[in-house]
Amino acid sequence: MADSNEKLFSEFPPVDTHAWMEKITADLKGADFEKKLVWKTNEGFKVQPFYREEHLSKIRIKDALPGEFPYVRGTKTNNHWLVNQEIVVNNTENANKKALSVLSKGADSVTFVFSGQTFNSLEMEKLLDGINPESTEINFRNCFQNSSLILRLFIDYLKAAKVDLNKVKGSLMADPFRQCLIFGKAYSAQWEEKAAGLVVQSSELPLFRVLAANPHLFNKAGSFIAQELGFGLAYGNAYMEALSDRGIDASKIAGKIRFHFGVSSDYFMEIAKFRAARLLWAKIVEAYLDGKACKTAGKMEIHAFTSEWNQSIYDMYVNLLRSQTEAMSAGIAGVDVLTVQAFDKAFKTPDEFSERIARNQQLLLREEAGFSDIVDPSAGSYYIENLTMALAEQAWKYFLAVQDKGGFTAALREAYIQDEVNVSNQKRLGFIAQRREILLGSNQYPNYNETVADRIETASAPNCNCADTALRPLNFNRGSSAFESLRLATEKSGRRPIVFLLTIGNLNMRLARAQFSGNFFACAGYEIIDNLGFKTIEDGFKAARAAKADIIVLCSGDEEYLQLAPEAYAALDKSKEILVIAGNPECSEELKAQGITNFIHVRSNVLESLQAFNQQLNIH
Repeated sequence: MADSNEKLFSEFPPVDTHAWMEKITADLKGADFEKKLVWKTNEGFKVQPFYREEHLSKIRIKDALPGEFPYVRGTKTNNHWLVNQEIVVNNTENANKKALSVLSKGADSVTFVFSGQTFNSLEMEKLLDGINPESTEINFRNCFQNSSLILRLFIDYLKAAKVDLNKVKGSLMADPFRQCLIFGKAYSAQWEEKAAGLVVQSSELPLFRVLAANPHLFNKAGSFIAQELGFGLAYGNAYMEALSDRGIDASKIAGKIRFHFGVSSDYFMEIAKFRAARLLWAKIVEAYLDGKACKTAGKMEIHAFTSEWNQSIYDMYVNLLRSQTEAMSAGIAGVDVLTVQAFDKAFKTPDEFSERIARNQQLLLREEAGFSDIVDPSAGSYYIENLTMALAEQAWKYFLAVQDKGGFTAALREAYIQDEVNVSNQKRLGFIAQRREILLGSNQYPNYNETVADRIETASAPNCNCADTALRPLNFNRGSSAFESLRLATEKSGRRPIVFLLTIGNLNMRLARAQFSGNFFACAGYEIIDNLGFKTIEDGFKAARAAKADIIVLCSGDEEYLQLAPEAYAALDKSKEILVIAGNPECSEELKAQGITNFIHVRSNVLESLQAFNQQLNIH
């Protein structure tokens, strides 16, 4: 029996970083290390292909424990988070029934979404009937102008019901900037006074947060992660700055702010984001406190939402895979509250089934997979720790850029924040168009037989009449929106173009290019006809015409195109058929000189190419 005190692998000598680099350099055989192995992130920093213990030497906060300042490892000593469900209040009795139902099925946090203009004490009583505010987190989202009314009615209800106010948790989600970011409506000139009033008004509810910072809106608009974090910190700092100038104690202000972040599918980066968020916010709040104040005021409370930007209408069940990994990131990172968006939210009002699945997604993680059993399990990971600090440094640059503009409100008036996020959205949409960023089922491996037009609900966009002056809003185009428009145009055209893959010549190349081409044109919803291969171009065209093909894709090897492509072009009926060459052969310029202009390959802009084919086929 082996000696229990024997160290594993003790017979192997330690290998230092220099030795690793020598081995990697040798294996690269002259290729550039930076270009080949270093990941240049969209966030603006580089990620090395490997990290070692020595890379943690500069990270001074790595020894902090969960619940300890600066809270990078969490604000509490457990990892329990609340399962949140949003409920739209059109009718208070129906909303109450739904709330009681979801609370009995696993949710322990509800958010009532309503306007509040005509809300009264009787309706508040009906809305909360049967709900225990001491054991259920209750949140309200409504127009900022009516937040004080909702808060007063809520406190009056709690007092009448003899609820222990010290046990009531939740948030009012009051946000003077939300309408500006969504609709371009100017925020209220008196927002500071109203926000200060909410802090004072809620003093009887020590655990109830009233002010919302909503960086999840940046996530929804396609921002990069560092932008969401940096601008989100500036969002929260706007409250700290304005209200402390009005004489309110900084620790009281910080204790009334809740951050609402989005979660994208960048798994490890999102874990690092929440860790960096707590670290940076603790440092910001510390700057407002005098030396004697308790640093616990710097604990960031986080409500996370899975992403809407990457949801798709086609292949909608893939949304479940995306939101599940996002929920995993949020759970591992130690958020306080989590809302998993229903998989069908992109095209309709979520139904009972999709909402149930959304709740169960995080219940499985929390109750069965044991994600709530361990606090900050990523701590000590060389990769995650370095990612956390790199993301914190980049986000801090965005935060300082906003401060240089005069703060969050000035940056909104100037549209600096909106423009930065919108530019990032366009950049990401460009990545998707070129398939540098993949949305499975939309721009890669689509189910070309799927139709969705009959399941899309049309609804008028909500608006707000609280302000008149127009500012610049965020662009909320989802990542898959342009590809969906393309496919919907095909669906609604009444005809479905047929793409015939004329495979010939080199076996390996024709198979690879047929697979690539089928996947390429399926993104527009065209019908794909694949083939085992033809001996001659003539045989291929006979089969293509028998299939009534609109587009004929020549799939062969580069060395064979010089002969086969002109032969195919000569056989083409140019009034009815479109010839496409799969690949980017060296002879492409020579072929173009002969009139062959359509080439598809890995560097093609898939979206623009398909839009051009739609135009040629008169599909609009």
